[in-house]
Amino acid sequence: MSVATFMLLLDITVVNVALPSIRQKLNASFTDLQWVLDAYSLTLAALVLTAGSLADRLGRRRVFAWGLVIFSVASLLCALATGPTFLNVARAIQGVGGAAMFAVSLALVAQEFTAGRERGVAMGLYGSTIGIAVAIGPLIGGALTSWLGWESIFYLNVPIGAAALVVTRLRLRESRDPDATRVDWAGVVAFSGSLFLLVLALVRGNDEGWASTLILSLLAGSAVVMAAFVWIQLRVREPMLPLALFRRHAFTGVQIAAFGVSSSLFALFLYTTLYLQNYLGLTPFETGWRYLPITALAFLVSPISGALLSRVPARAMLGVGLAAVGVGLYLMGDIAPRDDWTTLLVGFLIAGVGVGLINPVVADVAVSVVPKRQSGMAAGINDTFRQVGIAVGIAVWGAISVGRGAAKFRELAAGTPAAVGDRPRELVEAASSGNLKQVLAAVPAQSRRQVAAAARDGFLAGFNDVLFLGSLVCFASAALALWLVREREIER
Repeated sequence: MSVATFMLLLDITVVNVALPSIRQKLNASFTDLQWVLDAYSLTLAALVLTAGSLADRLGRRRVFAWGLVIFSVASLLCALATGPTFLNVARAIQGVGGAAMFAVSLALVAQEFTAGRERGVAMGLYGSTIGIAVAIGPLIGGALTSWLGWESIFYLNVPIGAAALVVTRLRLRESRDPDATRVDWAGVVAFSGSLFLLVLALVRGNDEGWASTLILSLLAGSAVVMAAFVWIQLRVREPMLPLALFRRHAFTGVQIAAFGVSSSLFALFLYTTLYLQNYLGLTPFETGWRYLPITALAFLVSPISGALLSRVPARAMLGVGLAAVGVGLYLMGDIAPRDDWTTLLVGFLIAGVGVGLINPVVADVAVSVVPKRQSGMAAGINDTFRQVGIAVGIAVWGAISVGRGAAKFRELAAGTPAAVGDRPRELVEAASSGNLKQVLAAVPAQSRRQVAAAARDGFLAGFNDVLFLGSLVCFASAALALWLVREREIER
């Protein structure tokens, strides 16, 4: 489980660092870069609950093994991509395999260890695996992208996946829920459809106009389909998402915590990478080194957090961890044009401690507040909230940062032809994705310097805003976790 989780998370962190190189090689737009991450997150979020249901019925080891195969083959397709659409389709297929693996990993760990200290230590080691992947992912991604090209980050998954598949067949015992009988396919279609419409609206909002018929229709359609999903879940015999589980306050609280940290810090890694590489001009390898403070601390704190699970109330660890991430994001903000990467350092350190506190607690509580026979479903729900957080977060922060950046650009470039129409948005997106020089070629020479400075300042204004808003999401999540999570509902 740890090897597979390592591969999954390594892929996510590695891809973040490689995005500017992918843009250059495949001539991708700012929206394409968002979809490189969202295509994976959306598919995973839409299917992880279904994969959990299938695993409970067909066997968790079997579904996990098929997930490894799909993920590894899709990784090879990603490496062979010849354009943004090809890459994003392959990333969506990766999400299918990732869903099968994510859905059962926590349940398979939990089945091997008794509740209490033993499971707490196991979850701590599992959390440390997450920490290692997060810690070395940007560095490995930067090194591979700089020396071998971005394709190598996907080739890497093939041998790791093959090795994990061998261990799965030899060492992992099978388990299933004897009471599981059917899969809620109607729920799958409604849930994935609603998420897709929402993210599409958020990604296209700045291009089409937020009051346009298309965007309003997409948002309304998402709401209607989500309402249909809730209606389906209340009426089918074996729902994809048993809403009754949310009557347990601790279960609800841990999902909010997972969504909060994913939609803030993890979603903002995309825009932090764009700042480090496209604004400051760092190479992928140099960017990987800059991420080490936050990722190394997450790795070091995770096993300590796991060891404390049986001694410290989960709500306290969740509350402190989320608050620390919020403080870290707040301190990262307010970046000035002449600042360098060290402006982020203090925030990185504090946020790294927070992530290290959160990960093992979320992993343990997610499967410890439900009956063991529902552990696969509970783990799938938790992974769904994580991936929905990342997918929605990337789309929301992208919309806000570009909108705020375009407004700042209009203010700074007033009086130039570039300050009218859609040009402010296009120039800020170009500054974000590293394509500013090519776009400036169409700007009159006499105003080119002013327009370039305004575009860069617009990107920075938007980045500062989303860092601040991300911190507010973490603070709100911390308060809700403290209120909802109760130790008496957790099996110890």
